[in-house]
Amino acid sequence: MWIYLLQGIGYGFAASSQPGPLQTYLISQTLTRGWKQTLPAVLAPLISDGPIVMICLFVLSQVPIWLQRGLYIVGGLFVLYLAYGTYKSWKSFDPYTVAIATDQPNVFRTALLNFLNPGPYLFWSLISGPILIKGWREAPVYGISFLLGFYITLIAGYALTVIIFGLAQKLGPKVNHAMLGISAVALLGFGVYQLWLGIF
Repeated sequence: MWIYLLQGIGYGFAASSQPGPLQTYLISQTLTRGWKQTLPAVLAPLISDGPIVMICLFVLSQVPIWLQRGLYIVGGLFVLYLAYGTYKSWKSFDPYTVAIATDQPNVFRTALLNFLNPGPYLFWSLISGPILIKGWREAPVYGISFLLGFYITLIAGYALTVIIFGLAQKLGPKVNHAMLGISAVALLGFGVYQLWLGIF
């Protein structure tokens, strides 16, 4: 159970610290509206990810084991690609390039932004979906552990980002930069691990 919980925590941390439309939106809303008004919007993935996860798991549950191993390999390569992209973002990090949004933060608007983003579909199809199915088939508690670890860490990471940028703008970019570096290393490790699962 612990390996699935740790994988969920690791991927949740990586997802929350990796630059993307959702994180950019949360940061921009924090800088323009304040952290208290923006904080509820970090719950958006709990709304948008439900249908995404169900669709991806339904498709994945219909494929044979050998194809799932292939998805591990493809997913591992995709994670390594994300690790490289995150490393490049860490290397060229500029806290002053965040676009300033003018609309009011809203959980459902943020959820729609996440739902229309291809990132979660790729993430659950190539990376998290195979892990969740594997854990669930071994024991449902393993799959649940992965989901809990992932979403608790994801939401906490987004909340931490919002609070940091809201309360300490000078400290925020430094912490976010460090989180990017840690995320790149974590993604590299998980990418290699998924390749190992697919090949062996």
